[in-house]
Amino acid sequence: MIWLKDLHFLMTLPGMMVAGFPYLALLTRGEPPQWPSFAAMGWGASGLLLVAGGTAAFLFCVVDFARKGLGTPFPLDPPKRLVATGLYRWVRNPMYVAVLNVVLGEAAVFGSGELLTYWLSVVVGFHLFVVLYEEPALRRKFGEEYETYCRNIPRWLVRWPTAEREASPA
Repeated sequence: MIWLKDLHFLMTLPGMMVAGFPYLALLTRGEPPQWPSFAAMGWGASGLLLVAGGTAAFLFCVVDFARKGLGTPFPLDPPKRLVATGLYRWVRNPMYVAVLNVVLGEAAVFGSGELLTYWLSVVVGFHLFVVLYEEPALRRKFGEEYETYCRNIPRWLVRWPTAEREASPA
């Protein structure tokens, strides 16, 4: 059942953030977006790597939430246990970082200033959501375990796990 909840969540919020809204932003150009030819892409090739890497990272996190946290990424059905393994050993918010990579990659693929502006608004929105809602809620739910995790793992900047930080909660 948890996998059906995950699928539903993926198709709604993240799906709209990385597909629906970017498509609408590209429509502001006055014509439907067209994938550029690979030969003409330039920075777009790097963008494809960001899209692929971000998508894979997001999916890995969803699996970790289900297997290790016994929940979903959806705030109304969150994990029952703190997930501090996998990509969560590198950065506290790998799902958000993954979505940001996808949108930035799309901006590069399409050479779109509109998508870059959208990306910046998503950066601000994610930061405000994390600082004002998510972190306080996690502190209330997981207490000292989450405080220790926060002291050891950066919020946004991905950092290679070290033996010292390996001692953080799993």
